[in-house]
Amino acid sequence: MQFSVWQRYARPQANRAARFIIILLIASLAGCQRPESGQQPGLFQLPMEYLHLMQTPLPAQLPVPVQGVKPQQIVDTWGAARSQGRRHEGVDIFAKRGTPVLSTTEGLILSVGINTLGGNVVWVLGPDMSRHYYAHLESYGQFSQGDWIKVGDVVGYVGNSGNARTTPPHLHYGIYRNGEGAINPYPYLTRD
Repeated sequence: MQFSVWQRYARPQANRAARFIIILLIASLAGCQRPESGQQPGLFQLPMEYLHLMQTPLPAQLPVPVQGVKPQQIVDTWGAARSQGRRHEGVDIFAKRGTPVLSTTEGLILSVGINTLGGNVVWVLGPDMSRHYYAHLESYGQFSQGDWIKVGDVVGYVGNSGNARTTPPHLHYGIYRNGEGAINPYPYLTRD
């Protein structure tokens, strides 16, 4: 089967260096600058944003995503048993309902919406193409899908939506890395 050059390098198993070169070429031809926080990147800015996120490593230490919560207040709930034989793929950070939930990274808002388990959720594409999951929100921040955000921007507010309706308000925070799936966020939030 024959593939065009773009199809060959757009496939998930494609060579990362080749994708980097293609995105770099597109970004350099576009000559764009990074958008301001909360601004949607233009068509030609998106390749540059993806290139930036691809080439920026995920920091070893991330700020706590709930305003006013200190690292020593977080309990490692990774892997705890959940309904239907599931395991917990994140950490739960308890706080007063309505407490601001802050982005741990810069990145692009992938989606703002609702799902069965997480209730009101926000997904952010961050450094090293990591995906950051903010769930059980009471409400959302002022961002929409495709907006660029910075560390500390408000993505939402602590709640207990989704399958957390019977629990105290908290943020479920998860990190997903390419090739690894869900990883434990606890060490990233509590590392000195």
